[in-house]
Amino acid sequence: MAICLDEHDTPYWYMGPPYITEEVVFDEKEIRRCFLSTEEAIAEAVLERESGAYPGYPAEFVKRMMEAQRSKRYPHEGVLRFDRRRGDGEILHPYAGRKEAEVWVVEVYLPFRDAYESWAEEDFVALPRATEQDIRRRADESKRTGAVGPASA
Repeated sequence: MAICLDEHDTPYWYMGPPYITEEVVFDEKEIRRCFLSTEEAIAEAVLERESGAYPGYPAEFVKRMMEAQRSKRYPHEGVLRFDRRRGDGEILHPYAGRKEAEVWVVEVYLPFRDAYESWAEEDFVALPRATEQDIRRRADESKRTGAVGPASA
């Protein structure tokens, strides 16, 4: 459980538990994004970028993702929370969903190829979640083959 500390000016909201302000349950992925200050969050983001294997996102993809999120028509947001690993080791980053006829389709970005694909939702969720080891393995492969994705935007 966690509470957001920057919503109110007076300390009474944060006296507890139980708290007056909303308490939120986080899973293991979300809890890593909880920080006591903006400075702490920025420092962690810089460290993660410098030590991580993820190639980053180009401005074009960020714009495309933001536009898709503004539409908010996809009801299965949990599907978009986790990267998946394709059978060949490629990392798939989901960013939007849409309905085609009676089937939900997940739009994905391939960060190591700077490419896009669409997957039937049922097929996409059947793929294994990408682990940090999967991402590092894919980054190492990109370095060996020279097929590195875009620089961070």
